Amino acid sequence: MAAVREALRARRPDHLSGERQSGAAAAGCGSGPSGRPRLRPQAATFWLTRIVLLRSVAFIYFVAFSVAYHQNKQLLGEKGLLPGKLYLKKVQRYAGGRVGIEAFSYAPTILWFLDWSDMDAHLDNIALLGMGLSVFVLLTGRANMIIMLLLWILYHSLVNIGQICDLRKNGKSLLLVRRGCSVLFPFWVQLVPDPL
Repeated sequence: MAAVREALRARRPDHLSGERQSGAAAAGCGSGPSGRPRLRPQAATFWLTRIVLLRSVAFIYFVAFSVAYHQNKQLLGEKGLLPGKLYLKKVQRYAGGRVGIEAFSYAPTILWFLDWSDMDAHLDNIALLGMGLSVFVLLTGRANMIIMLLLWILYHSLVNIGQICDLRKNGKSLLLVRRGCSVLFPFWVQLVPDPL
């Protein structure tokens, strides 16, 4: 560990300071006093910020999906307070009796593409998949746009199946959907004003 610190703190030799550096020295690959390659920290990188942001968003998604896993059957399940199957049937009837772009735009959820005969299992599977993805991002600190998009789609699907009286469809859930989108598309925060 001390050798790495010494390599990071090593200064450029005096004979290279006045003249132009060679390709290896310019790239930070020159050798230090011990003969080991010198390591230079990269300027203006955001690796720590990225890891902290990804892990904090993953933790929030994990909490949200674990709450959804424990409450889905009681709120949106087949025998819940506001059954999701009934809601999707009402939206389908409102959209002309078929699942099309109008029904999907009214309630965008991946449950439109699944069989509604066992809604409880689908709700649990969505929550478990979201918990698994968020634990992966939380533990590794790594994610790409596909993983973050999947997390956003899964949580958006659970929020949109809830009706107007759903306890989770309040400002906090919508804020998580919006902040999840801002992690995917950072420029979106500047374009669209916050509705809350």
